[in-house]
Amino acid sequence: MIMVHQSPRSSAEYEKLMLKWGTSFTCIAPDSPGYGQSEPLRITSPDINDFGDGLIEFLDVLGVKEVGMYGFHSGGAIAMNAHVRNPGRFTALACGGYPIWTDAEMALYASGYLPSFKPTGYGEHLTWVWSRILEQSWFFPWFKTEESTRMRNAHDDIARVNAQVLELLDAGDNYQHGYRAVLSAPSDIPAAASKHNPVLIATYQGDPLLIHIDRLPALPAGWSTGSAENPAALEDLFGDFLKKYPGPSYESFNADTDRGFVSVETAHFNGVIQWSGDSNASKLTLHNVGESSELVKAEQALVIDLPGHGLSSDISDAATLADWADVIKSAITNLGAKNITCVEGDQLSALLALAIAKSVGADCVCAINAHIPKDGENWQSSQADLTPDRFGSHLNKAWQVVRATQFFWPWFEAKNSNVIAFDKSQIDPEYLALAHRALLRARSREKLTALLLSVDKAQLVADAPKITGWHIADWARKRDDIWRP
Repeated sequence: MIMVHQSPRSSAEYEKLMLKWGTSFTCIAPDSPGYGQSEPLRITSPDINDFGDGLIEFLDVLGVKEVGMYGFHSGGAIAMNAHVRNPGRFTALACGGYPIWTDAEMALYASGYLPSFKPTGYGEHLTWVWSRILEQSWFFPWFKTEESTRMRNAHDDIARVNAQVLELLDAGDNYQHGYRAVLSAPSDIPAAASKHNPVLIATYQGDPLLIHIDRLPALPAGWSTGSAENPAALEDLFGDFLKKYPGPSYESFNADTDRGFVSVETAHFNGVIQWSGDSNASKLTLHNVGESSELVKAEQALVIDLPGHGLSSDISDAATLADWADVIKSAITNLGAKNITCVEGDQLSALLALAIAKSVGADCVCAINAHIPKDGENWQSSQADLTPDRFGSHLNKAWQVVRATQFFWPWFEAKNSNVIAFDKSQIDPEYLALAHRALLRARSREKLTALLLSVDKAQLVADAPKITGWHIADWARKRDDIWRP
């Protein structure tokens, strides 16, 4: 079953539902173009047909010829477009609300629903994005704050708001495209006399699209509408419907050869590690603690997101340095990367690279800008508390961290004696936005930093007798006090 998410979210919104429906289906939830981790369509102003075609192209690349489908809100509209324009491709469609816009509604949404959203140098955009996502559950449309537009299911669930904010930050200005395609699209409901595989259009009480069900025209044979008391009941309604029209089974799917996820199970880790690059390369590259593989500039290398960073799963709080190394060794083994002879670590990750090199039998370690705190230095201030709060202040705090990091080392002591040369490209708002998102997703940043700062560096080197090469690549933008064992 293919699952099409709503805008401006990502496939992550379906994680719990995939686990629920996974007992009956192989659930595939892609990030739509321009959302999550997917690149945008190469079209200046894509319309609903372009997104529908993109979904079909995705299925073609996977090697999926026939499949059941679920979509919610704008995801349901894109799914409906693909279903109607490709008869027989989908065994059935469960559509979570379907918009039938009036002329007045289309004019209203065109007037202010989709402002441009680009990062600013000092992070002013973060105040807007937090309020925008928080209040979209208070008013619909979100920008029309009147008593008549109040939502029935208003909330201030911090975890829920934060997850959606991160997704909008991922999409950036591309968030407009999927929205606009649906908000400006005419109805794709076919004539009642036409023949199409079954569709159920339904939603829950309090959903803004509930009133649109009464706007639907006469539907083709086998199509129906419905409603449920709440979202959980709606999921059950759709699940029962889709079970009646299962798609065929597939033994395997086509996959990318230059990025993906690898499953790992150790005593302290049970999940996936995200990887990219060349799995046949001789070099493994690690991003700095608190960052992600997206910030790594490495050619002819295998690059991973460390546990608890980027899109990799979390590791146990009780994991030792050896346990961290074991997880990464297992990832390399399970991926079939047999040629690793050098491990490269950026800044603080140079210490982790040393432990991994020992674990995998590599004979070379490369430390990039290895700014390792000297024994006795107090780095407790480096652990800025980025716990999401009701007011979104963690977003601004993280922005200040990534910006100060470009000008001072250590960043939390912003004074003349700690000034470092900076690369102007890395204070570009788009670069800062990338580093900002990586920092917000670095759930294991604090525990890994503490672990690496507590390690006996001299002993770590002494315990790695097979390592014959220690190379330091200083990009000439940091101070000279990098760690040189």
